[in-house]
Amino acid sequence: MAVSTTAFNEGRVPQRGRPRDASRDDALRQAALEVMAEVGYRALTMDAVAARARAGKATIYRRWESKLDLVIDTCTQLATQNLAAPDTGSLAGDLREFLSSFAAFLSGPIGKAAQALVGELPHEPELAAAFRETFLISQRDVLRGILDRAADRGELKADAPRGMAVEIAGAALIYRLMLTGDPLDEPFVEKVVEQVLLPLVHA
Repeated sequence: MAVSTTAFNEGRVPQRGRPRDASRDDALRQAALEVMAEVGYRALTMDAVAARARAGKATIYRRWESKLDLVIDTCTQLATQNLAAPDTGSLAGDLREFLSSFAAFLSGPIGKAAQALVGELPHEPELAAAFRETFLISQRDVLRGILDRAADRGELKADAPRGMAVEIAGAALIYRLMLTGDPLDEPFVEKVVEQVLLPLVHA
């Protein structure tokens, strides 16, 4: 739990408690995802998360002040833990590896929570801004890094539309996840890479 700067400014020594249990944090985030997948963001409550995690509500509020804070932190952790940047030595290899891992990530239990969350973004401006600044930017940064390394190796066209490639890569998966309901499988990823992204940017 963060220590107030006021305590330091007034010369008070902050109280020491038990060290924060990171594994407990992960369990609470997982519970939040499960509840959100079932009922959506609006119906998500700290009581429901506490019940799912078999924890006291006070345990949650010691970590997050509101459900918005909890959901934003969960999105941040998901992006950090699941959007690793591949470096296979080739543009095609990096795109396949990243999009395959991203597709698997979205197809798992997190996918339902993502659908519930994304559906609320137009109605929750603060949540939408935080989601863009955490999960969405992390995903874009990985793809931009893939394209930047490819450019350094001479694999990109001089006028390659990198920004458009980044948007298309993510949008293709999200469109299938959110709208068509078709599987985010390896054949689909292969088509996105071979028929869309590589013709768009590869030298």
